Amino acid sequence: MTKEKAALSVRIDRRQFSAGLFGLAASAMLPSMESAQSAGGAAAQKIADHFSSVKTMMGEFVQFGPRGEQTGGKRSGTVVEATLLDHVTPEMRVYAEESFGPVKPIIRVAGEEEAIRIANDTEYGLSSAVFSRDIQRAMAVAARIESGICHVNGPTLHDEAQMPFGGVKGSGYGRFGGKAAIAEFTDLRWITVEDSAQHYPF
Repeated sequence: MTKEKAALSVRIDRRQFSAGLFGLAASAMLPSMESAQSAGGAAAQKIADHFSSVKTMMGEFVQFGPRGEQTGGKRSGTVVEATLLDHVTPEMRVYAEESFGPVKPIIRVAGEEEAIRIANDTEYGLSSAVFSRDIQRAMAVAARIESGICHVNGPTLHDEAQMPFGGVKGSGYGRFGGKAAIAEFTDLRWITVEDSAQHYPF
């Protein structure tokens, strides 16, 4: 058997291959756990502060594990459990600050008008989402939310190269993507060339 045929006859365990590949990537990017904690320590501390604020204000951690046990709200170095925070109020830091971690606040409202008011009660306005079985109602709500992007029945994290991506208020200036990017980085001008046969409208 030639070397080529022998190589083709080898069966590769995909799980072992993936584990080995991820291991190589991790060792290349993160030489030690200490360096990883040092790099993300500020973000993890911010999340810990958010947790503390929720506990102080009598909020609830409501993420449940695979056996129905209550989980979330725990942090080990830069590793933070996926956590839902229920009964969040304006007095809590997480109400107005993004955690940039696996943490999502739940703010309860009495109806559509209050939901829109809460959604707009922020200095930021990049992306938003509205979920509803009634598409026309969802579109009407989307039109009243102060954000550069609003997705109906889809997550806030979405992008397409040809679409005008950008926010309002404290979430940046202008748009990029497709024709919008060209418009932002160029000036539209009108240049004429006059000749003797020019027709004047008077």
